[in-house]
Amino acid sequence: MKNFSNFPKKKRQQQPLVLITAYSYSFAKIIDDIEQIDAILVGDSVANVEYGYNSTLPITFEQMLNHVSIVSRTCVNKPVIADMPFLSYGVSLKDSLSNCGRMVKEGGANAVKIEGGKIFGELIYKLTSIGVPVMGHIGLKPQHYNTMGGYKIAGKTDDEIEELIDDAITLEQAGAFSLILECVTEEASKAITSSVSIPTIGIGSGKYCDGQICVLNDLLGLSSYIPSFMEKYVDLAALSKEAIEKWADDVVGGKFPKNAYHKS
Repeated sequence: MKNFSNFPKKKRQQQPLVLITAYSYSFAKIIDDIEQIDAILVGDSVANVEYGYNSTLPITFEQMLNHVSIVSRTCVNKPVIADMPFLSYGVSLKDSLSNCGRMVKEGGANAVKIEGGKIFGELIYKLTSIGVPVMGHIGLKPQHYNTMGGYKIAGKTDDEIEELIDDAITLEQAGAFSLILECVTEEASKAITSSVSIPTIGIGSGKYCDGQICVLNDLLGLSSYIPSFMEKYVDLAALSKEAIEKWADDVVGGKFPKNAYHKS
């Protein structure tokens, strides 16, 4: 059964958790069979890497629900976390609960991810009370980039670190089973990780988190922009272009289709 029971166990045993994003059937099927992967996040980063938007804000709830449904149907081994898109939560408690519930009931997600600090403590408490597991997300919050003045590293000052720790403790007390720490300083991530009993999952936050997550398209070299903290493990964009060009050349040159492939 897909669940997150190994998350606290791995934190206690100091075994790194490994998470990755997925948005489609093809890649979800591949990832679902990789033993080292602990969970899959259907991230609102799909807005950037698949829809071509400059931010995550334009992606709609219905679009996210569709991607969550695809990945959840595909995965038989890995639990799936649904990223709640901008304004699908936080406007009212009633609508927030309803939308998060739909991601689980209709989308098949095993949990939802909510971006923000202590202000969402009540929502997380309500969700976990009715059976919806929640992953928190603090630090750099892409959905808040307009109010934050852009994408900025979090936890640079003692006051910022204390605020992040306060957020983390509040979300843990509300019932969150883990926390994403995005682009926080190593000093901050170390302090946060030691302040809570739930696992911290870092993205651009250094080595002191309990695990790591990355955007699949960045890892594979498919993104037009790859963050400085991420390593491109393969240039799949270049390999794909090369394969398509070779096929097109074969068609133009009369080498494809071959007689051996033709069925009459």
